[in-house]
Amino acid sequence: MRIELEMEDDGRWIAEIPELPGVMVYGATREQAISKVKALALRTMADQIENESPVSGLDCLFAVPA
Repeated sequence: MRIELEMEDDGRWIAEIPELPGVMVYGATREQAISKVKALALRTMADQIENESPVSGLDCLFAVPA
């Protein structure tokens, strides 16, 4: 999944994963924003799996034999 990064005027970094609506975080540093957005993405995908909602990007992670 692609992470988009941008530095705000106040020096904070914002990180977002467009494929997962609502997965956007702020961090004091670029590295912190990346770490936080990855963690939020994993929590969001886990919630979607538990609720049997379609999850973008998981097809390449799991294989179920026919």
